[in-house]
Amino acid sequence: MAAGAAATASCLVAVLVLASWFAREPLIPVEIRLPGMDGTPAGMRGEDAPVDLRGVFQTFEGVPADLPGAWPSFRGADRDNIVKDGVALADSWAESGPPLLWKVELGEGYAGAAVFGGRVYVLDYDEAAKADAVRCFSLADGREIWRRSYAVVVKKNHGMSRTVPAVTEKHLVTIGPRCHVVCLDPLAGDFKWGMDLQRDHGAEEPLWYTGQCPLIDGSRVILAPGGPEALLMAVDIETGTPVWKTPNPHGWKMSHSSVMPAVVAGKKMYVYAAVGGVSGVDCESGALLWELPWNAKVVAPSPVALDDGRIFLAAGYGEGGMMIRVKEENGTFAAAVEYKHGPKDGLACEQQTPIFHDGLLFGIMPKDAGALRGQFVCYNPDGARVWSSGQTNRFGLGPFILADGKFYVLDDEGVLTLLRASRTGYEQLAQAKVLDGHDAWGPIALAHGRMLLRDSTHMACIAVGRKEP
Repeated sequence: MAAGAAATASCLVAVLVLASWFAREPLIPVEIRLPGMDGTPAGMRGEDAPVDLRGVFQTFEGVPADLPGAWPSFRGADRDNIVKDGVALADSWAESGPPLLWKVELGEGYAGAAVFGGRVYVLDYDEAAKADAVRCFSLADGREIWRRSYAVVVKKNHGMSRTVPAVTEKHLVTIGPRCHVVCLDPLAGDFKWGMDLQRDHGAEEPLWYTGQCPLIDGSRVILAPGGPEALLMAVDIETGTPVWKTPNPHGWKMSHSSVMPAVVAGKKMYVYAAVGGVSGVDCESGALLWELPWNAKVVAPSPVALDDGRIFLAAGYGEGGMMIRVKEENGTFAAAVEYKHGPKDGLACEQQTPIFHDGLLFGIMPKDAGALRGQFVCYNPDGARVWSSGQTNRFGLGPFILADGKFYVLDDEGVLTLLRASRTGYEQLAQAKVLDGHDAWGPIALAHGRMLLRDSTHMACIAVGRKEP
């Protein structure tokens, strides 16, 4: 009995000590975080061995196509997701939908295509080989021409791949899921240079891997490491050597958003929405022109610059949308919030970036937008809704693109809808199932009537021109 009483007393003392400890205020702020919310996906923390970015090179039977048209980077050459090649596109489709030209299997993910010189480029992930794979296909028939792979472990986290390459006549630049940047010769696939934004510049992987797409601007590649010494940086496209770095005194982190070139308040600059805030950077020197705090936790859409000094920003997971205005006075720039709203009160986007066209903003509303969830919408830049697609027309998190006065909107399950780019209301022209898979979220590419779309495991090329290409 004495031993039992002693054990009971000891347990009581332990409980009281623990209760006292839990009741104390923490000496430092404590934040409850979900797995992966510390900047790297769950299970991916820790120092990894350096990656040999030269990797392994393979050639295949495909040959480049003798076809016109280009879509050289994320959201096209002007980064606005509007096709300007003047090609007339069909206003209606057969019941079976647009003709399927070819289809290829990809690793699980949402990486979109870039098109240049009759070639299609994709930054894929080869799960069997555990390697990022820069793949080059023929635009004519989808046969693979070459592939350069480098070994890196990427665990499934809503797929693996995310980004769109940037390509010119002499350079192809990609960013892999774990922040590896590679520059290749776009014709032969020869390795030029590479860098690891985590090891070399202190970047942290975003929650769902890297979603940032590289920007080629003349002789420079523009990147946003969000590291302790560089919020943004420009590197020489021939060597990868840094040209300038934008300081990061607030410790803002890399988001899923991409750097956008824009002319704001009469000056060309790079605009970037980091985790922590949005900023504008001088294109020549990297000097910070203006900044504005923004506490959105997950930022996937990229900034949309209007033509009057305003910039629209959106984020999912309860954040909503925000319009800011940048002004210049005597060479000094300053930004201020014009309005800000939650996802139920104005234009908001979770994953895709809105399109600014004909003085209006177009986008797909996020899943927390109430009755407007998943609807394709049109908003006035002042914040008033012009029209919506209605509750029977929802598109999930799918991508969209504007060409020949028409929107092409892809839903989660691979149904493509053709809409008139109208100022007055939702006008559906055609609709067809074009992909068999799910999570069809990868950005769309369109080059001279050939449209490239993907679901989680396949990429398809369809003909949307008035005449088959």
